[in-house]
Amino acid sequence: MTDPFARHPLAGLFNRLTPEQVLDAVEAGGRRCTGRFLVLNSYENRVWQFELEDRSWVVGKFYRPGRWSREAILAEHGFLAELEAEEVPVACPLELAPGETLGEVAGILFALFPRIGGRAPQELSDEQLDVLGRLLGRIHNVGARRDAPARLRLTPATYGRDNLRLLLETDAIHPEARAAYAASVEALLQRIEPLFLDVPVHRIHGDCHLGNLIWTAKGPTFLDFDDTLVGPAVQDVWMLVPSADDEGRRQRERLLKAYEGFRDFHAGWLRLVEPLRALRYIHYATWIARRWHDPIFPRTWSQFGTLQYWQLQVQDLREQIARIDQLLD
Repeated sequence: MTDPFARHPLAGLFNRLTPEQVLDAVEAGGRRCTGRFLVLNSYENRVWQFELEDRSWVVGKFYRPGRWSREAILAEHGFLAELEAEEVPVACPLELAPGETLGEVAGILFALFPRIGGRAPQELSDEQLDVLGRLLGRIHNVGARRDAPARLRLTPATYGRDNLRLLLETDAIHPEARAAYAASVEALLQRIEPLFLDVPVHRIHGDCHLGNLIWTAKGPTFLDFDDTLVGPAVQDVWMLVPSADDEGRRQRERLLKAYEGFRDFHAGWLRLVEPLRALRYIHYATWIARRWHDPIFPRTWSQFGTLQYWQLQVQDLREQIARIDQLLD
């Protein structure tokens, strides 16, 4: 059987990218580096921060080969350019050559972004919720202008059924937990698939958590549109305010009040918060399985693949099913 998580032919090179290779790539467009650089944390891509001769800094993102096509990455860059044109604060890719934002080194695609100083917020005040609600409404207004066929669509099929199929085609799930995990996913999907019918979808950030925000004296900047999706607007809403308790619900209401100053939001879409949270559990586990060939993943998620890990996954899904049943009563 073909391994759906097989190593990409460029995986070895990607894992062994050297400072010399990435510096040469950054300088290929005429920029000159001082040689000072920092390696930034990123599991998915390889991300470096470089000092240029004028003492400014840029961030180089080297995309994991095989994850996104050239067309998909350019769709991300195009979305960012549209947002920047509307004066939405985002980190837009820099031109490597006139009209070009995507480069290549030894078959690995890369882009440069401006370095933005600031801090990621740990929690949000009501005033910050108001600011983010207005900005998110503007992001979604731009996102709804056109489709992005090269980007992944967030549905119960893609995040749920497709991921389950991939997990079951390998030995990622512990044998003693396979049946229970598969049954839990199927039970979840049977409940939530009807909830997604007739809910509009458009381009969204896709991974809009607080770690992808930088707050400066001028306000917030949205970072890392690497997971740009075509999906329901509520995905970005719940990820900005993820708590499932009463305070989380209050904060979402506050954010959405500001959001609706720029874009309509149907209150009924909030019923997708817990289904989307459950789908993220499945997608996250599949993401780890996909990346298991990368040496950093076994070191970071040492419990992955154990019976205990998958029993906890089953427990989490069953708790989500119970929460969804309660909300639907």
